[in-house]
Amino acid sequence: MFNGRDIVIATMHGKEMVIAPLLQKELGVIAQIPPMFDTDRYGTFTGEIARNLDVLAVARQKCIAAMELTGCSLAVASEGSFGPHPQLFFTGCDDELMLFIDREDDLEIFCRNISLHTNFGREEVSTEESLMAFAKKTKFPSHKLILRATKEHQTKFIKGIDTWEGLLANYRNLKGSKIEAETDMRAMNNPSRMMVIEQTTRKLVEKIKRCCPHCQIPGFDVVAIEPGLPCEICHQPTESALAHVLGCKKCGFEQRNLYPRGLKVEEATYCQYCNP
Repeated sequence: MFNGRDIVIATMHGKEMVIAPLLQKELGVIAQIPPMFDTDRYGTFTGEIARNLDVLAVARQKCIAAMELTGCSLAVASEGSFGPHPQLFFTGCDDELMLFIDREDDLEIFCRNISLHTNFGREEVSTEESLMAFAKKTKFPSHKLILRATKEHQTKFIKGIDTWEGLLANYRNLKGSKIEAETDMRAMNNPSRMMVIEQTTRKLVEKIKRCCPHCQIPGFDVVAIEPGLPCEICHQPTESALAHVLGCKKCGFEQRNLYPRGLKVEEATYCQYCNP
C-alpha cells in the first residue's frame, strides 16, 4: 500500500534523522523533507509564538503544509509538549504525538507516547554557580540550553548554547536582567527528545502495520478500554482493563480482546474493595 511512495517528514529541526530510517525500512516509503519549511510558525517552546491549537491539529497543519510544498500524498509530523506527567504529578515528561496522513486513501493514523526520559527544566539563575548547577543536572553540553533575559518588559532569548565558554559568556553579557536558564527542547538540540521521537515512530509504524481483519485498511487499534479485571482475592471487578476494543476507522469493524495484559486477575493492591 505504501511501498515505493514518497513521504514528506514535516520538520525543520532534524527529526528526519530518526523518523526516515524507520519509515523507509518498515513501510518501504521514500522519505524527504520539505524545502524552506518553517514549523516555528505553529508555536515555539519558548513562547515567542504561541501554539493556539491542540497538538493533533498542529501536527495536521504541518502535514498539510508539507504535502502542499512537495506534492507528496503521504506525510508525517510530530508535536511535543513538556510538563508534569499526567499521573506522576511531580515528575516531568515528554508527551509526543505523531501523525501519519495518506491523502490518496483518506487515512489519518496517530499515536501518543508519554516518556519520563526528558531533561526538561527551567530555572531563574541569579549566580554563575546556580547556572552551572542547572546546566549539569540537565545534561549540558550534550543537551543544549537557552538563556532567557527579561528587562523592562523586554525579553531576549539566546538559543542553542552548547559550550561552557559560550554559556558563561552569554550569561555575563546579560547581567542586569532577570535571567532564566531553560532546556532547548528542539529535537536537533536535545538527544533525549530525539530518542523519544524514535520510540514514537516505532509505535506509529506498529499501528500503521496493524490492519483491519475485515477490510485490510491500516491503523486497526484500540478505540475503547473496558475495565473490570477481577480482584485475585475478592473477585470483584477492578478499574484495571478486562478487555481492549479494537476498531477500524474506515469500515467500523470492532474486535474485543480479553485480558490485554495477559493477566486474568488483578492484584488486591489495585482493588477498591480490598484496598479502599
